Parts: sequence; structure tokens; C-alpha cells
Amino acid sequence: MDNLTLVAMSSIVTAGLTIGIGAIGPALGEGRALAQALSALAQQPDEANNITRTLFVGLALVESTGIYCLVISLILLFANPYWNYFIKLGGG
Repeated sequence: MDNLTLVAMSSIVTAGLTIGIGAIGPALGEGRALAQALSALAQQPDEANNITRTLFVGLALVESTGIYCLVISLILLFANPYWNYFIKLGGG
């Protein structure tokens, strides 16, 4: 196995781990936020507008974490900064 194959294989594995772990955190956070918001709505139905607005802002922030992980995994797969270095090193 040469260095180019090793870099490609590690990039693919790291991208898979990034998106896998990056999807677990936001999913757990969104589930907890939704459960707490529903509990708050059940206890205080008059504050539904404020709770719903705060919930949506929080869900957007949590979802952005998952999107960052997706972007990082796409960068690792398609714009890996080490890829060109190893191609030049290999004489290709």
C-alpha cells in the first residue's frame, strides 16, 4: 500500500466518522430541545409564541452543527488539501 492509497483511505474513513458522529449530536440535542419545549407548552400554553420562537432558533443552531460536519466530510472527500501534495510527491 503506497502513501496515496493510505491518504485516500484515511480521508474516506475520517469523512464517514465525521458525518456519523456529527449526526448523532444534533439528533440528540434536537430531541431533547423538542421534549423540553413540549413540556413547557403543556405547562404554560399562554407562552406558546415565545416558546415556539425560541425552539426554532435553538433547532436552527443545533442543525448548523450537523451541516458543518457535512461540509467537513465533503471537503475531506473532494477538496482534501493533502491530496495534491501526495500526488506531487509521487511524481504524478
